Amino acid sequence: MATVTINYDAHNTNITTLLSVIMNLGATPVNTTSQTGIEEALEDVRNGRIYAAKDAKSLIHQCLQ
Repeated sequence: MATVTINYDAHNTNITTLLSVIMNLGATPVNTTSQTGIEEALEDVRNGRIYAAKDAKSLIHQCLQ
């Protein structure tokens, strides 16, 4: 039996649906982990996925780029 480790975004409905199908075909989870909100936020900071805007207009301008 082979073991495959998958890291994925649990908020992505496509991958969640795909994993459900795979589980229905007979795959069994070995170890599942989930992050708390603060852990996800700290990971975003570590990976540079944060943005700053001085006001709403600046934020909208950043979003449209």
